[in-house]
Amino acid sequence: MTADESGSAAGPTRRVLVLNGPNLGRLGSREPDVYGSTSYAGLVARCAELGAELGLAVEVRETNDEGELIRWLHEAADERLPVVLNPGAFTHYSYGMRDAAAQRTAPLIEVHISNPHRREEFRHTSVVAEVATGTVAGFGIGSYLLALRALAEEPAD
Repeated sequence: MTADESGSAAGPTRRVLVLNGPNLGRLGSREPDVYGSTSYAGLVARCAELGAELGLAVEVRETNDEGELIRWLHEAADERLPVVLNPGAFTHYSYGMRDAAAQRTAPLIEVHISNPHRREEFRHTSVVAEVATGTVAGFGIGSYLLALRALAEEPAD
C-alpha cells in the first residue's frame, strides 16, 4: 500500500478536484485589490497543504476554456469526486457548466475569492448556486480553504 492509498490515521485519502475558471491563473497580478496578492501557484500550494492535513488528495486545475471545465465536471460526476468550483466569469452565464455541475454525484462547493454581492450587479447572479451543495465567498483565498474543510466534514461514500 502506498502513502496515497493509506491516507491519514483517520482513513484513506479522499480525492478532491479544485476547479477554476477563466482568469484565475492570473491570481497575484490580476486586480490584487479585489483578488489579493496570492499567486495561482500559492493557491495550489495552500490547497494541497491543507488537503494533506485533512486527509484529502487535492488536485487543482485552471482553464479559460468552458468546454474543458465541463469535461472536468463530467469526470468528477463519473468518478464520484467532491469538487470545489470557482467558475470565474462562467458563474453568471454558463448554463452548460451549470448543467454539468447539476450532474454531480458528490458534494460540490462553489467558491469566490471576492463577495460577488458587493460588486457589479451582473456578478450577483450565479447559475451554479442552485445546484451546488453550498457557496463560500468573500474570504479571499480562504474561501477555498473553508470549502476544503467543509468537504472534509462530509461523509465519504
